[in-house]
Amino acid sequence: MTTRTKTRTERRFRGMIMPTASHPAIRRVRRQGKHPSIHGNKLWKSSCLLLDYLGKHPPSHSGTVLDAGCGWGIAGIWCASRLGAEVTSMDADPDVFPYLETVATLNGVETRHLVKRFEQLTVRELAHYDMLIAADICFWDELVKPVTNLVNRAVRAGVKHIVIADPERSTFLEMAQGCIQRHCADLLPWRCRGSVEARGAIMVIENA
Repeated sequence: MTTRTKTRTERRFRGMIMPTASHPAIRRVRRQGKHPSIHGNKLWKSSCLLLDYLGKHPPSHSGTVLDAGCGWGIAGIWCASRLGAEVTSMDADPDVFPYLETVATLNGVETRHLVKRFEQLTVRELAHYDMLIAADICFWDELVKPVTNLVNRAVRAGVKHIVIADPERSTFLEMAQGCIQRHCADLLPWRCRGSVEARGAIMVIENA
């Protein structure tokens, strides 16, 4: 007799519901023909590094949060749920937002959606935010400069907390090294355990 293994449709991590690609609600979105094209096809583990870090180091300013390169948006959704933040979820790919809406609904919150590339965000726009968060946004060589310049503009705009997580790709480390030299950023090795296990690094700039 063959025993079938039950497919896992969601995980719970730091109080958040994190659906897998097999979740019925996610499958419904996919059947509608929405197919993200810039790696926004699942929840990436570096987002869990962000949740874990922010949970252990609550930011002093979190009224308005920009989740840059949000993908399915779990980090921003956590900020809306746990910090009571007004969150803007930004991504260059509009097809990620039906998935993000699904994840947000499962967690009982909403975020504002913004379709933009990193280089399109101005200092004036960034000045509206207390905190900029991001995970897994520096995965190509050609993203090092746009992400670096985004951080530079965020610092100039007075964004008080900048927190970016990554599994320690060479491109991320190159970007972070520039921010260490220019903005005295901290680069912290980070590991989280639980229903999701992840390890990598978090770049933190305190600009308050």
